[in-house]
Amino acid sequence: MTYQVLIVEDDPMVASIDRQYVDSDPRFQVLRVCKSGAEALEVLSACLPDLIILDYYTPSMDGLEFVDRLHAMGRYPSIIMVTSANEREIVRSLLQRGVLDYLVKPFSFERFRRALERFVQTRDLLSGGRDSLDQRAIDQLMRRHEGAAPEAPQIGKGLNAATLERVRAFLSASRGQALTSEEIAEQVRLSRITIRRYVNHMVETGELNSSIDYRTGGRPSIRYSYMGPPSPGP
Repeated sequence: MTYQVLIVEDDPMVASIDRQYVDSDPRFQVLRVCKSGAEALEVLSACLPDLIILDYYTPSMDGLEFVDRLHAMGRYPSIIMVTSANEREIVRSLLQRGVLDYLVKPFSFERFRRALERFVQTRDLLSGGRDSLDQRAIDQLMRRHEGAAPEAPQIGKGLNAATLERVRAFLSASRGQALTSEEIAEQVRLSRITIRRYVNHMVETGELNSSIDYRTGGRPSIRYSYMGPPSPGP
């Protein structure tokens, strides 16, 4: 089964990363990317995706208003809310309105992937698509988020976490392709020297597999294939 996803995000860079994250999982397909809540509601008046990835702070309305207006239309898709503020009462209000899960910016690819997995695993908990999680489930979900250890990516000295995530998002979306460092540099708009540092780090963590390509003629080239998120450390 393929799940249809609507992304609501006004920041083009964040929307692009969200889309790449969704596209990296073959079970999901992006239906459309909307820049505002108003645009998304117009789309939802004509179709109903399985899942909405919704930025809480979008032009024209916030997440609470969006959910209320969506329900007033008789629409009850699963929603993963994305917010830059971890405000307990707002989050609880969202969950009480039927929002399935939430992510606090900045989040990693692994955290996003787990949110998609929770959507698949808890889909059956929402009877007929109209019942929200009960209070016990809400409390468990919030405790799980609040009790989780902060994610501190282990990256090499001199590497930037945001840049690493940018490179990782592109490579994740390109899984199955064997790319040279020059091709990666061109797509993510970084220098070849900079990219080599990041791909070397990702090879060391097991995210990338390197192979030598002799088919191009002349000097052999090194190509990199994305293998998945880095393995957890000891």
